[in-house]
Amino acid sequence: MQVRGARMLRRTAGALLAAPLLVLGACSTIIPPGAEPEPEPTPLPSPPAAPTALLTGVERGPGISSLGFTLADAQGALASFVESCPVILKREDKSGLTRLDDWTQPCRLASTWPMERADRFFTENFETARVGEGEAFATGYFEPQIAGVRERQPGYDVPVYAMPSDLVRAWPKDTPAEERDGRAPLGRIDENGDHVPYYDRGEIVDGALAGRGLEIAWARDEVEFFFLQIQGSGQLIGPNGEVMRIGYAGQNGRGYTGIGRVMRDQGLLGDGPGQYPGSMQGIMRYIRENPEDGDALMRMNQSWIFFRELVGDGPLGSLGVPVRRESSVAVDPNFVPYGAPVWLALDRPEANGLWVAQDTGGAIKGANRFDTFWGAGVDSREIAGGMSGRGQALILLPKGALDRLGVN
Repeated sequence: MQVRGARMLRRTAGALLAAPLLVLGACSTIIPPGAEPEPEPTPLPSPPAAPTALLTGVERGPGISSLGFTLADAQGALASFVESCPVILKREDKSGLTRLDDWTQPCRLASTWPMERADRFFTENFETARVGEGEAFATGYFEPQIAGVRERQPGYDVPVYAMPSDLVRAWPKDTPAEERDGRAPLGRIDENGDHVPYYDRGEIVDGALAGRGLEIAWARDEVEFFFLQIQGSGQLIGPNGEVMRIGYAGQNGRGYTGIGRVMRDQGLLGDGPGQYPGSMQGIMRYIRENPEDGDALMRMNQSWIFFRELVGDGPLGSLGVPVRRESSVAVDPNFVPYGAPVWLALDRPEANGLWVAQDTGGAIKGANRFDTFWGAGVDSREIAGGMSGRGQALILLPKGALDRLGVN
């Protein structure tokens, strides 16, 4: 994973939970839409009802040269932008801010732009836009590294399942024709030939899928694996140092329950006597110190993630390109074009600077909602697990886009 040393001095799938708020959540995402957890930060005002950036309102921002980003920051963003170009040149922008041809010139130049002048690439080819009030909220996500092996052995008893063949989309027999709109729900066909909900987390933990040959690996710790599922991808590290990277293959169709929110509602998280810190680390500590209640808590989240082995560079974001530490950010594509550089100025300085929109997540909804990617490793977990930043956000659009949109 790419690391920017300059930003690490001040400073992505972090501990997914926002520290002050607990929660399992940001995720972006390396989890496809619909599978991620919901964030549990201190509530913000409700996002605008408008479904796109254009309908929310867009105004011209300050000149890029005034942002004061470093060369190292620009180099990381340029590298991620180059990786995004093959996709964004073919993918329609749902935000309404850009057209495909807006990206042609920047992508053509980026492919050969010298890294020693990366800062000038952005100042010469982009302009800033503020969506809505530009009031940003950012969490963090990371790629977990947990103990795991390909073949089961003593001490490694937590199954990592591939997608089961009986997980299908269909309408239950009693669903009226007028209600069969959109995609049919996920589930399985029961012994009576009807479509019913798929096994939930508790049923799978209790062995509903055992003995079917679906195990692609075995993890050592069920709590660590639970949180890896929330992130949607990760690395399994064997006792001999072998690394197996696994990524999201599918989900059981059951609803996600953010256990951090449940714990907060029960008064278990906070700064008071007997309470646990509202971070991923605090939640994990509670589960380990209270194993029976912790098991029941995890089962409340009925969602289960299935995996496949990832070979090559990764992990991949929803854009289909690798997400990079301190360069990739998950966004709501209805408000931020995929591939667009994003400038964040937050009260968490380690997350300040240029990012590139390459991912999304079920919890990342609305204008100015971001989930920063922090790579893999112990520090990644610590940073992302406590990431909860507020401040301002600017979207960098190809020059000329704002004039075409009639933005003064």
